[in-house]
Amino acid sequence: MAQRLLYAASAPFESARRIDDAGPRLQRLHGHSFLSKLRLWAPPAADGSGLGPFPGAEVDALRERLKDCVAPLDYQLLNDHLGSPTDENLARWIRERIDLRAVDVVGIQSTRWQGVDLDANDCAHVWRRYQFESAHRLPKVGPDHKCGRMHGHGFAVILHADATPGAQRIDVDLLDRLWAPLQRLLHNACLNEIAGLENPTSERIASWIWEQIRPQLPALRWVTVYETATCGAHFDGQRYRIWKEFGLDSSVRMRHAPAGDGRRRIHGHSYRLRLHLAAPLDLVYGWTIDFGDVKELFAPVFARLDHHPLDELPGVADAGAAAIVHWVRQQAVDRLPQLERIDLYETPGCGVILAWGQELPALPI
Repeated sequence: MAQRLLYAASAPFESARRIDDAGPRLQRLHGHSFLSKLRLWAPPAADGSGLGPFPGAEVDALRERLKDCVAPLDYQLLNDHLGSPTDENLARWIRERIDLRAVDVVGIQSTRWQGVDLDANDCAHVWRRYQFESAHRLPKVGPDHKCGRMHGHGFAVILHADATPGAQRIDVDLLDRLWAPLQRLLHNACLNEIAGLENPTSERIASWIWEQIRPQLPALRWVTVYETATCGAHFDGQRYRIWKEFGLDSSVRMRHAPAGDGRRRIHGHSYRLRLHLAAPLDLVYGWTIDFGDVKELFAPVFARLDHHPLDELPGVADAGAAAIVHWVRQQAVDRLPQLERIDLYETPGCGVILAWGQELPALPI
């Protein structure tokens, strides 16, 4: 599949709302710390008109555009701006006003537990996050593998569903009702003792949840399982994907920035680098790739990134996050041939995505 580069940005706003055509709880006046999200295909710059004022400034420019777009909603009653201020309608409001070409996804995250992503085909993807605390062990691994010992995690699960007009209504209340019996079964439990989860890898947990939910929710698109805050798996009924996240405390310098612009000085970020990989399920181990193997294989690349000046990497110069993810792909793809996407965020929700595999859900910020 062709390689694709996207820029990502997020911008918060504080607002109150009532949703009159929802349940009694949402009909009351209430408020949220909303987070707007935007993903944009890298625009062609052959005519000299890039997204930012200079190479490497694209992420900052997109964040400012999104911030300006949602500014009229900040500290407002959303009903004064939209007839029905649902997450989906807020995403549509932003799409209509952002005045940018090549928009891929517009999203609203109304809490850290829920939101809607509106894709380029105008399809709304509703997501809801849940958490359960459980123990497990992986019985198929070798005697020296730490996951063979009984241990525990604060697992998180995200149900993603497509809200198709004229089909089953998808809302938080529906997802909560479908999840409730699984929560009772999974929370404060040993997963190995649950039928179908005798080998409870993240991949197996995701497919097991899919099998429980999908018959009642045909619109289910993906199930995401976080084993920890930095790794997990997706399942869409056919394919498994995993991701592994790394933190980079690194410096950068933007020499194309004009005089007086702070980005011209040496500065830095606590970057989040996320590797997405796809592979067939190993029927013995129950995983696609061991998270520990991903970490070990990527370690030489990580060592060149963390606590280093990223603008001094060969071929990166000062072209910003986009150049860095291209460099990472060049360095990592032979070590990790299953790699199909790389996310690099300079600040939460603001960065670039380099993808050359199948579509993947956008993880919450």
